[in-house]
Amino acid sequence: MKSWLQRIIGKPVLPITIQGETCTIRILVPTDAEQLAVMLKRNKEAWSTYEPIHEAYYYTPEAQRKKLKESLHMLRRQREFTFGVFCKQQLVGHLSLYAVKKMPYSSGFIGYGMDVDFMQKGIMTEAVHLLERFAFEQLRLHRLEAYVSPQNISSIRVLEKANFSQEGLLRKLLYINGLWEDHYLYALLREDYLLQK
Repeated sequence: MKSWLQRIIGKPVLPITIQGETCTIRILVPTDAEQLAVMLKRNKEAWSTYEPIHEAYYYTPEAQRKKLKESLHMLRRQREFTFGVFCKQQLVGHLSLYAVKKMPYSSGFIGYGMDVDFMQKGIMTEAVHLLERFAFEQLRLHRLEAYVSPQNISSIRVLEKANFSQEGLLRKLLYINGLWEDHYLYALLREDYLLQK
């Protein structure tokens, strides 16, 4: 019998759970919507400095269930992979590989958010390393990219510990809560990933 992932993408099964030493990343499915909504709502204020504040509906299980269903459709086309970060079965963060492009780019962007109660424990750095393994070894991408606010020191540390290199400053890139904000562009190449293994 085929797994749900194989039925969705119609191709050989990709790993949907990647185990690390202190955390696990797993593709989020609609049944995770309630737990995800609780985490998003709890971290709304803490994350508002670096991402837009959404309307109240966004923080409901219904909205998150809809988003996760949409994400699975993108997964079918291998354009987006939305993971939860789990510690002992508890959802402590989210991590996405999105805007995946095939050749001649063979690239994708990563984005993530960590529950404030679990920050500064090295969990997200490990989760990003697990995502790198998936992107470079399973999907065989050539390049990963990430945007990060110059003020988001914690996120910059995660990227640099995960071996990403800063490539430049993109001026007034994102409109966040009434202001156009600059962001650094960070990137990691597959060849650099393989050298550091």
